[in-house]
Amino acid sequence: MSGHSKWSSIKHKKALKDARRGKAFTKFIKEITVAARMGGGDINANPRLRTAVLTARQNSMPADNIDRAIKKGTGELEGVTYEEVTYEAYGPGGVAILIQTLTDNRTRTVADVRNLLEKRGGNLAAAGAVARMFKKSGVLTVERTGIDEDKVMEVALDGGAEDVREAGDILEILTTPEQFEAVKEALEKAKVPLTSAEVTMLALTSVPISGKPAEQMVRLLEALEDNDDVQTVSSNMDIAAEELEQLSA
Repeated sequence: MSGHSKWSSIKHKKALKDARRGKAFTKFIKEITVAARMGGGDINANPRLRTAVLTARQNSMPADNIDRAIKKGTGELEGVTYEEVTYEAYGPGGVAILIQTLTDNRTRTVADVRNLLEKRGGNLAAAGAVARMFKKSGVLTVERTGIDEDKVMEVALDGGAEDVREAGDILEILTTPEQFEAVKEALEKAKVPLTSAEVTMLALTSVPISGKPAEQMVRLLEALEDNDDVQTVSSNMDIAAEELEQLSA
């Protein structure tokens, strides 16, 4: 199981226990607003917006919140203008990190990101130093409890998925960015309940770490993902599943 898969499983468990739903809602609202601004407010004609709304709904965001976020993006309601900024970094043990943000203040965000990195054994990297180690992929997840895994695999692969793999309590379905929507629609048509669906950056290679660097890396990921401006964090860390479970307890 890859480092991404292990961390996905941990994050999924934490999400189920996360009482601070308001923080998650802030990230969903930003993504919906930006998606609507870039591609319009019609979810049927805007794949990015459709995915953002699906994710928000799956996390119990009220329909009114979603509607307001869309209208802020299309300009029907007054709202803050966010821009997408990606930071490249190295973490403890030489782990490569891509940090994707939505911000209304670049100066604040880069200072926050730099501070979080430096406190936990990391540092910002030069543009292009880290991005080449990742590729954009579609990632959809399904809870394994109570589902027919063979059926999910068959539907996903027939729909154009590249791979289906186990990641602890979830199944992780990987696609190319181009096939992401087709696979998602095939799963939805087959009544497969999706836990999450996103186009994200997956590492091409991994860096094994353990001990203190592993602990620092986990704390760094947690701190970055807890920042309001940070939308997603990708890394090429590879920590043994048992150690990762202990560090994330």
